[in-house]
Formats: sequence, structure tokens, C-alpha cells
Amino acid sequence: RELAEVAAIMHKARNEMLMDSGVTLVDPAAVYVGPDVAIGADTIVHPGVYLEGQTTIGRGCEIHSGVRIVDSVIGDKVVINNFCVIVSSRVADGAQVGPFARLRPDTVVGEDVHIGNFVELKKTSIGRGSKAPHLTYLGDATIGERVNVGAGTITCNYNGVTKNPTVIEDGAFIGSDSQLIAPVRVGQGAYV
Repeated sequence: RELAEVAAIMHKARNEMLMDSGVTLVDPAAVYVGPDVAIGADTIVHPGVYLEGQTTIGRGCEIHSGVRIVDSVIGDKVVINNFCVIVSSRVADGAQVGPFARLRPDTVVGEDVHIGNFVELKKTSIGRGSKAPHLTYLGDATIGERVNVGAGTITCNYNGVTKNPTVIEDGAFIGSDSQLIAPVRVGQGAYV
């Protein structure tokens, strides 16, 4: 009980310091911010958010309820919608993630990218202005700029023995319910 009381005192002091620096915590008692987390001014953090490890959140972001971010870097003016989990990843300025998205380790989301609901990314980089709006798994993939990844798309990166890469070049359009069997390369401006 005493440990919980001390933790509550530390939690309150930490959140007050963040609010004094220009961060909006909608309900400070319902947000957990680890001791090594940095948050930029004008960022809004909603209740039920957990920010852990060596996480950095930029300026002017909005982190909605139910989000957990661990050991990740979030740029400026990023919106993380409800119920996303982001671990050991990078999200660049102006991106939107979720709701219900999962970014697994070694994921890089570029500027102005839209990652939508029920999208899972693992060891994947997505270039500026690309989008995967919903119901997609992208693993071991390199995705260029201005790419559209349709609903239900899967990069089939594991053949039962090894992981293989998928490359989707700039401007490609991947239609709904596509399964890309790695290793595969989709060329610039291609239409699937």
C-alpha cells in the first residue's frame, strides 16, 4: 500500500510538470507517463493512455484513449486514434494512426501517412503520403511514397522457414484483398 501511495505522489508530480510545460492531459489521474517519456507542448493526451520507456511525443499531437506507446518516437502534429499499440517504432510528422492499429518493432511511418483501423505493421517502412486505411497486415515491407494499400491486403512474408521482403514502389495502387507472396517487388505506378 505504501509503494502505491508513493507511486501516486510521483505520478501526480510528473503530470503536473507536463501540464506546466504546455501538455494537455484531459484527465491527469487516468494517464500514465513514464519517467523517461518526453512530450512536446500543445499535445493533447486523453484518458487511458500509457506512454512508457524511451518514448518521445512531438508538439501539437493528439493521443486518444486506450493507446499504449513504448520506446517509440512520434513526430509533430500526429494523431494516434483510440486503442492503438505502438512499440519500438517511428511515426513522422502529420501522420494519422488507427483506431485499433498495431505498430510492431522496426516500423517507420513517414510524413502524412494514414494507417487506419485494424492495420498491423511489422518491420515495415511506409513513405510520405501513403495510406493503408483498414484491415491490412504489412510485414517485412518497404513501401514507397503515395502508395494506396487496399483493405484486406497481406504481405505474406513467412514461408514456413524464412522471412522474405516485399517492396512496393512509389505511386503503386494495391487493390483490396491482395496477397503479396514475398519475396516480391511491385513497380512504380503499378496497379494490382
